[in-house]
Amino acid sequence: MAEYAKDVLVDTQWVENHLNDDSIRIVEVDENPGLYAEGHIPGAIGFDWKRDLQDQVKRDFLGPAEFSELLGSRGISSDHTIVLYGDRNNWFAAYTYWYLLYYGHEKVKLVNGPREKWISEGRPTSADVPSYAPQQFTAREGNEAIRARRDEVLSALGGAKRLVDVRSPQEYSGELIAMAGYEQEGAQRAGHIPGAASVPWAQAVQEDGTFKSADELRELYNAKGVVDGNPIIAYCRIGERSAHTWFVLHELLGHDDVKNYDGSWTEWGNLVNVPIEKDV
Repeated sequence: MAEYAKDVLVDTQWVENHLNDDSIRIVEVDENPGLYAEGHIPGAIGFDWKRDLQDQVKRDFLGPAEFSELLGSRGISSDHTIVLYGDRNNWFAAYTYWYLLYYGHEKVKLVNGPREKWISEGRPTSADVPSYAPQQFTAREGNEAIRARRDEVLSALGGAKRLVDVRSPQEYSGELIAMAGYEQEGAQRAGHIPGAASVPWAQAVQEDGTFKSADELRELYNAKGVVDGNPIIAYCRIGERSAHTWFVLHELLGHDDVKNYDGSWTEWGNLVNVPIEKDV
């Protein structure tokens, strides 16, 4: 898909052609982890984003040693190309892509379209859970160039960095803290971070969940004053939708300085004495 800045997307036909390619590992990460058991791409490994990818005591990533153990135990090595997909237009697949790059694994692709696209096209599915031999996976130290923390967001207020709120217009305006049907991790207050541009993540995809063209994406973000060369910090509620937008800006459009604030509104909306806006 040469129109984008980086060669990071594969289409569904490419995936079907590579189902028996041992140099790749296909990984499904859904908002609803139960979908994996109903049927998945044959050979795909399923990760539960809450149980597998999160520290079970504090709200944070797994550490590099734990992340290495997780992937290695599931049969993924540092030499494998990881191909990601999932439900909800690949929200958590994009989150896992960003997570992998954070820990230095750059051999990773995202399927251009979610699991619903694969199924609607009548492509093969399986309920069998693959059993791969354990492998050696080595995570590097986290790459803070792609991850924003709350102190950096606070220091960005009123400065040159562009804050991008990718949630729904209702969440941005403070009408709702979270949309019905979304994964709930509550905040005490509603609204948005002052100065943040509202560019809902869904505006970057077509009806089937595939990404819009590079020209359409540039037009979308240019119209909101986002891609003007300044550093960008994207956020949503828990970091998965903003990881999708991070993928668009950093990987598809090639903007070098983009960070995902995975603390997002769940953190900001619970902090004491931070500014919040509700006007649009």
